[in-house]
Amino acid sequence: MARTVRDWIDRQAALRPDAVFLIAPEPGLELTFGELQRASRRVARHLAGLGIEPGERVAMLMGNGFQSARVFLGIMYGGFCVTPLNLLAQPSQLAYVADHCDARVIFVAPDQAARLEAALAGVRRPVHVEICDVDSPSIPADRAGDAPADGASAPAEDADALMMYTSGTTGVPKGVVLAQRNVVAGGEFVSVAHALTEADRALGVLPLYHINAQIVTAVAPLVHGGSVVLPHRFSAHEFWELAERYRCTWLNCVPTIISYLLAGPDPRERGIDTSRIRFCRSASAPLPPAQHRAFEEKFGIGVIETMGLTETAAPCFSNPVDPSKRKVGSPGRAVGNEAKVVDAEGRALAPGTAGEIMVRGPNVMKGYYKAPEATAKALEHDGWLHTGDLGYVDDDGFFFVTGRLKELIIKGGENIAPREIDETLLRHPAVLEAAAVGIPDEHYGQEILAGIVLKPDARCSEDDLRAFCERELGRFKTPRVFSFLAELPKGPSGKVQRLKLVTAPQDR
Repeated sequence: MARTVRDWIDRQAALRPDAVFLIAPEPGLELTFGELQRASRRVARHLAGLGIEPGERVAMLMGNGFQSARVFLGIMYGGFCVTPLNLLAQPSQLAYVADHCDARVIFVAPDQAARLEAALAGVRRPVHVEICDVDSPSIPADRAGDAPADGASAPAEDADALMMYTSGTTGVPKGVVLAQRNVVAGGEFVSVAHALTEADRALGVLPLYHINAQIVTAVAPLVHGGSVVLPHRFSAHEFWELAERYRCTWLNCVPTIISYLLAGPDPRERGIDTSRIRFCRSASAPLPPAQHRAFEEKFGIGVIETMGLTETAAPCFSNPVDPSKRKVGSPGRAVGNEAKVVDAEGRALAPGTAGEIMVRGPNVMKGYYKAPEATAKALEHDGWLHTGDLGYVDDDGFFFVTGRLKELIIKGGENIAPREIDETLLRHPAVLEAAAVGIPDEHYGQEILAGIVLKPDARCSEDDLRAFCERELGRFKTPRVFSFLAELPKGPSGKVQRLKLVTAPQDR
């Protein structure tokens, strides 16, 4: 049974060596499974030649590209632990992660080299920096001499494979350690949940330094034998053209991308054929029901809402493939893992009762790097993971997320889920994006601030929004402060970082 990234690359290379695995649109390059295997072996030999031991962290600070994907998968293929660094990280965060991760080799794109050099200024260990163009067709130079042709020995399924740092909005980032089996399980869950086959091709516009892109559009095709189109970044202008040109059958998106696509024209009105697209997958943040329905109505493409965490190697819930069995507003049922809702004492709650969502399965992380206390707090002894998400499960086994424990607004002793306010504001015709957060208040403990991004050319005042909210939500849940922004603060996946709304600069 294939339980490691190497297993799956070798398996596909043996079965379908000439089948396309990856398309990089900008340089116009394609990568077959056979070529991926050869590239992965070359990366493994290169790292072994540099003296890197199996299980060691190898970092990369690179945007999407032909070379980036080969380096990312090649590190895991060789039995090393790939640690992608966030291109959007603040200098202090990048410096912390570069030091904390213990990587002795870091692959970096030329345009990120200066940032990395500054981040490494306080790192005491020697670090070999490998300048690596994201679209280079050449493999890193082989310095391993007489090393075996396939590089380091094959990794065990429990070996460290991927370490991702959380966004760290409430403190320093934590390194989530995922084993080979966790990474593979994530790819298997995506493939099974969406009934993906060799004939499927994803349009993957999310950054490779985020767990969604890594598992959903880089690892999952290794399992089902499909392929992925990996442009440098999301472009609303080029999105539909790419999907048509490369005959994509499904789209991997986040709610932010969906909102920007909704603000644009219907591609069919521009003569673009979207008939091959089976579905649009939405993940990384809750998709407001109004946007879900609007997308399906406007583009004629069904949306499969899902949910995953870095700690669960991306997917842990998914709606069914059958449109008639999906539930709008829910990320779906548990997929591949177990899930439950518990109270503050850890007791399982009945359907319809709100509490914290917990998950257990082969996709759940090993723990946080060099953080035993945080690991013990997140992982129970029997393998159950505290997700930190609040929600409930219905009688049909569909989970509904109402907010995050750390983001819950407590006003006058009453719990208010920020998502309820978000979804109300998104129904206003002038609002493109909205997110609510609690702010200190001497009388209520917390009051409500709403960050607002208006649609292009839309006009709307604070009084207009306040009147709208009072009508739809009532006065108690109406935000006291409306902050008009050019964009909401987001992490690399497009997930809104609510706690940063308080300091975000206003657009007017």
